[in-house]
Amino acid sequence: METCVFCRIAKGELPASKIFEDDSTLAFMDLQSVNPGHALVVVKPHRANIYELDDDLAAAAFRTAARVARAVKKAYGCEGVTLFQANEPAGAQTVFHFHIHVLPRWEGDGLALAWPAKNPPREALEEMAAKLRAVI
Repeated sequence: METCVFCRIAKGELPASKIFEDDSTLAFMDLQSVNPGHALVVVKPHRANIYELDDDLAAAAFRTAARVARAVKKAYGCEGVTLFQANEPAGAQTVFHFHIHVLPRWEGDGLALAWPAKNPPREALEEMAAKLRAVI
């Protein structure tokens, strides 16, 4: 897509502080970093979200995310790493090209990832699992 910022970065049309690149993925520093070492992993072909990834491209993206997470841990000595990936506006996606944030974390860094746990009963969990098994 000619106007997609991540496509343009992957094609070399826009600058990026690259970390790693292979045939399917590119990892680079996030301009809107939360902490030092905050990186993005993108797939090179334009795919708007996770639903558009085939299994091979999904595997390549996660391999690169794992590689970058290990590098972030080694280079920055962070206390943890959060991988964040969002899909569609309701899922908090803001750039509509599949990407994974690799976020180095420290206690008290101000980044909060929390949700209101609803703790459904086992019967409800079994019903949900059955519904998913039927379509997977």
